[in-house]
Amino acid sequence: MASAERTAKRGLRYALVTVFIVGVRQRKPGAVANALLAALGTYVSDVVEHRYDIELQAWHHLYIDSAMVTHAVGMLGPYDDIRWWDHLTHTHSATILGGAVFAISRRRGRDPCPRVIAVVALVGVLWELAEYAIHSVANRLGVEPILVTYGRTDTALDLLFDLVGALLVLAFGDRVLGDLAPADR
Repeated sequence: MASAERTAKRGLRYALVTVFIVGVRQRKPGAVANALLAALGTYVSDVVEHRYDIELQAWHHLYIDSAMVTHAVGMLGPYDDIRWWDHLTHTHSATILGGAVFAISRRRGRDPCPRVIAVVALVGVLWELAEYAIHSVANRLGVEPILVTYGRTDTALDLLFDLVGALLVLAFGDRVLGDLAPADR
């Protein structure tokens, strides 16, 4: 890992520590929980590289880690105050998931199109169901939910922007992820 990449990765992790501290100070359990989970998420690309013997480029690592930061920061207020923040984070996350499916499909010599759409749509629906369940349980227990649902329109828009992310992967996947597929495809 290059020095600049290490510095950027460290900076993104420090941003998550900051979100954690601000979340504790403002008594926002959603921000605290998201900062902790996002901090763990910044290690995913390293684990994937090691486990599957692939080499991600610096921008792959930073792209994944920046998604962790935007989600955690969102819990401090941008999800409520900035109308497009949720759309941005759903699209960003969908491109990461879709990108992984795309690269795996290409490495296995399979057409990534149906797989990217199916996996992103399925995970998007499962996420929305989990979000709803967590919110409902928190409401019944009388505690602040760590994930918030904003109704049917928001759910539909979340799923729409998940699909936007999947379509971006399909449009640009070979160009930006081609190095993750074997040269003899």
